[in-house]
Amino acid sequence: MRVLLVEDDVFIADSLIDSLEEEAYAVDWAKDGREAILTLKVEAYDMILLDLGLPEIDGMSVLETLRSAKIDTPVLVLTARDQIKDRVKGLDAGADDYMTKPFAMSELLARMRVLVRRSQGNSQNTLQVSDLTLDINAKRLKRDGIEIDITAKEYMLLTTFMNAPDKVFSKSELENSIYNWEAGIESNAIEFLIYGLRKKIGQKRIKNIRGLGWYISAESQD
Repeated sequence: MRVLLVEDDVFIADSLIDSLEEEAYAVDWAKDGREAILTLKVEAYDMILLDLGLPEIDGMSVLETLRSAKIDTPVLVLTARDQIKDRVKGLDAGADDYMTKPFAMSELLARMRVLVRRSQGNSQNTLQVSDLTLDINAKRLKRDGIEIDITAKEYMLLTTFMNAPDKVFSKSELENSIYNWEAGIESNAIEFLIYGLRKKIGQKRIKNIRGLGWYISAESQD
């Protein structure tokens, strides 16, 4: 799950990035509104965490710009502005949710899960593909009810596949879903992750279409 954090406070940003990465999110950080707008023109995200009090271009203008550009990525506003009129203005401008600082990380994570579920049309905290069940809250994978140990990166890859079974993802799409822009990515990182997952969930479950990419089959293969 890839997240764009738009926050000018270095201390807050570092804390959020550490916490989100522990929860298996890939986080890119834009330090001002101008950088956020430029980034959103060329990169796709599953979620945007947006501060309003930004230098260069304020967060409200960022929100209005991306909505006018028909970018419908879920936006969760994080701000010190706690007046009702500010919340109403932010929601009317296109924010999906609004949290005032300071906030509990557990609540932020819960609200993020709600927004991601809503954007993907899924009302549950689990993903089900045939005999595979992925618990989003606990980050646990089961096959036929038996738990399978997976790494954080394997979990991130599985969420991408299981949110869209039978959809083919290119190598670059998979890299973008699990690595932030500062990560040093080995050329065979995706192939290595898929190799490991196939050993755990079945060799035939993740299929490859040469020259196009990989997908997870909606039907059990072995």
